[in-house]
Amino acid sequence: MLYICEEVLMMDIIYSPWRAEYILGGDETKKENECFLCNYPTFNDDEKYLLIARGKSCFVIMNKFPYNPGHLMVAPYRHTADFGGLSGEEAAELMSLAQKAQRVLAEVMTPQGFNLGMNLGRIAGAGVADHLHLHVVPRWAGDTNFMPVLGKVRVISEALDLTRKRIAAAWTK
Repeated sequence: MLYICEEVLMMDIIYSPWRAEYILGGDETKKENECFLCNYPTFNDDEKYLLIARGKSCFVIMNKFPYNPGHLMVAPYRHTADFGGLSGEEAAELMSLAQKAQRVLAEVMTPQGFNLGMNLGRIAGAGVADHLHLHVVPRWAGDTNFMPVLGKVRVISEALDLTRKRIAAAWTK
């Protein structure tokens, strides 16, 4: 909220300290030239690393820095940026897991819509350009309010660990 007080512009501050890890690039498992999408599934601590499900060639993980609550990503275990180079098995499992992710999120989060998509290459907006992943993002009316535009802040209404527990529990039904 903005206030004008004796010609001085003042602003309320919303703190989101969990974003500092993203901004500063810090993570106890992150090392130079390593890929979290390759590493996290190998640590065998799904709760800590926010993994939801494991398939034969692909897996589902929560986005640690979500666009919206419940934001999931589906990725192949194999480190590749080439969508066209996925094997038939990888492509089929990627889509099958994305479909299940949408169904589970519809049950758990009750969104009003979804965005599903990939940003292939840095120029296309990929934050992780060298390991493809498909985003499954639940959407609600009004979720693109002024906060991300003006304040460069997202308001996530539930802690990641709680959201992960709810999604993981529904996944195994």
